[in-house]
Amino acid sequence: MEKIILIHVTGGDRPGLTAELSEVLAGYDVDVLDIGQVVIHNFLTLGILIRLPSNSQPVLKDLLFKAHELGVTMKLHPLNEEEYSSWVGDANKARYIITLLARSVSSRQISAITEVIAESGMNIDTIHRLSGRVPLDCNDYECSRGCVEFTVRGTPRDIADIRSRFLEISADLMVDIAFQEDNIFRRNRRLVAFDMDSTLIQAEVIDELAKEAGVGDEVAAITEAAMRGELDFKQSLKKRLSLLEGLDESVLQTVADRLPMTEGAEKLITNLKNVGYKIAILSGGFTYFGHILQEKFGVDYVYANELEIIDGKLTGKAVGDIVDANKKAELLQSIADIEKISLQQVIAVGDGANDLPMLNLAGLGIAFHAKPKVKKGARQSISTLGLDTILYLIGVRDREVV
Repeated sequence: MEKIILIHVTGGDRPGLTAELSEVLAGYDVDVLDIGQVVIHNFLTLGILIRLPSNSQPVLKDLLFKAHELGVTMKLHPLNEEEYSSWVGDANKARYIITLLARSVSSRQISAITEVIAESGMNIDTIHRLSGRVPLDCNDYECSRGCVEFTVRGTPRDIADIRSRFLEISADLMVDIAFQEDNIFRRNRRLVAFDMDSTLIQAEVIDELAKEAGVGDEVAAITEAAMRGELDFKQSLKKRLSLLEGLDESVLQTVADRLPMTEGAEKLITNLKNVGYKIAILSGGFTYFGHILQEKFGVDYVYANELEIIDGKLTGKAVGDIVDANKKAELLQSIADIEKISLQQVIAVGDGANDLPMLNLAGLGIAFHAKPKVKKGARQSISTLGLDTILYLIGVRDREVV
């Protein structure tokens, strides 16, 4: 009668250890049903699930002797056929990826997240750190951040409740938590579409133009209300633009020269383009500034509002259709069609209420440093780190980026 044995090995890691143990199994032509290994701070945990013929004593004896010789601890766990069949059946359960993002990872964050996982009827399969190893004297952005990825399996009792609880944890513990279905689309995104103002750049351009026109406070108040979703975007834009009538065209370059890029934006775009992503800007801002970013970063698509300029002066109007919330979603669909990809392969990133239709249309929609209403309406959000941490949400490790 065949036997199924789980071999569990722990101890100090060194090169060749797994090779020497597997060599013993190879000598008996043993079937390996599953294998997994993790090393944390040079300490090894190795699991090998094997199937043995009825006469298994020689191979188990040799394995235990080899473990003693290597100075590691080995435990053997026999499994019956019913237990094994149940384990095989679990492979068909839905899988999800939960990603923790924080300036530093704490035990309270881990505890809170894993409690939600357990109470939602799911089980953790694997836990991996995607961020780099943290030096004790870390003082800069590149090392003062952490990312831990949980692979979980099971059918959640209430996905909306999970997202709601994760939002509460995020606010309480200064952590971002993404919850994604683990499917083929997550591993094959092909397009990322960004809002521009307060997303790719750390400013609202129209507010900066208003400062130059001497109407900064008035325009900023309208902008804030529009971003919170309290005002219709088209009407608010027309009202704000009207206050810029007569502003000299040269001011556009003056403002462009002082606009700061968002933390991590250049790193994110560079790495995504290196692996073949298309980049789009879908903005309620202005084409003048979008085209500057297009030239700087090699952006593939730019859709924004065009300022009307006559005799070197802004008229206080826009040319053509206004790019509002619905237009952004329409444009996102259009670009996906042009690129012949599914919307599930699209990432969309924005901060305002007018971004929500676009965020919810994309396979991965991210509210970036957004207002509470927008964070609640989007499926994912980032509030503690820069744009480059989106790389973690598609499974990229620090050591893989340039």
